[in-house]
Amino acid sequence: MGTPAFAVPSLAILLENNYDVVGVITATDKYGGRGNKVLLESAVKQFAQEKNLKILQPKNLKDPSFLEELAALKADLQIVVAFRMLPTSVWDMPPLGTFNLHGSLLPKYRGAAPINWAVIRGEQETGVTTFFIRHQIDTGDIILQQKLAIDENETAGEVHDRMMVIGAESVLETVRRIEAGNIELQVQDHSAATKAPKLHKENCEIDFKQTSEEVHNFIRGLSPYPAAWTTLDGKQVKILRSEVVMTMEMPSTPPGTFSSDNKHFIQISTINGYINVLELQIQGRKRMKVKDFLNGYQFEEAS
Repeated sequence: MGTPAFAVPSLAILLENNYDVVGVITATDKYGGRGNKVLLESAVKQFAQEKNLKILQPKNLKDPSFLEELAALKADLQIVVAFRMLPTSVWDMPPLGTFNLHGSLLPKYRGAAPINWAVIRGEQETGVTTFFIRHQIDTGDIILQQKLAIDENETAGEVHDRMMVIGAESVLETVRRIEAGNIELQVQDHSAATKAPKLHKENCEIDFKQTSEEVHNFIRGLSPYPAAWTTLDGKQVKILRSEVVMTMEMPSTPPGTFSSDNKHFIQISTINGYINVLELQIQGRKRMKVKDFLNGYQFEEAS
């Protein structure tokens, strides 16, 4: 059970290791693209079609006809990777249970955006967790965890791409342990839980009244999607890559003030210093490096 590209390696590794995947459950097709005229299929569905797997795309996971079709597959085990919240009638169906792959070291960062929030919070380490699904989201008993270091300049997108690989390895190892009856469950410490709520445009606006390190972490934690943004000349500008300017000088301008030499750099002041903008995307234009952006844009007061 999965939808985005993150879930594809987990499905692929099971097939490569000769596990009998009796069905793939994924999101319904949606119209998108220019004018909402292109029918978009999930990455998981596209891969499953290539492998001639049975595909189910229920609109309602509680629909009796879907539940009958799911039961008819007679799965021993259900595996969830980046799908959606399941009703009890679904996760409680197979004899060996249903486990989920989550992109954090639970109980930290429970919720929809664990990779983003780990980077935003400046974590130096994250990882993946497999756990048996229970009633409350991301609270089930842990089967396996694998750690992953985060570089100080790494974006959420880069962590995501590395995590896909170790996530798939963890799914395979979890299946092998369940198959062998060799699992030692670990109850989560609920008192240590932190949240990773869904991200919306409204909570992706950059607050420059923070330290340079906090602003930098916010930018890389939202890159490439949904992207941290601010405004320039009344237009939204997404900042996709940055670096902290190492300086002992306190800024002489209010937080959020842009400065540039109109050739090589753009800096923005924070509460305690500056960040350098390395890549950005202004409304209506494509993503570009700062030097390319400055070829077509000039700040009135170059510094």
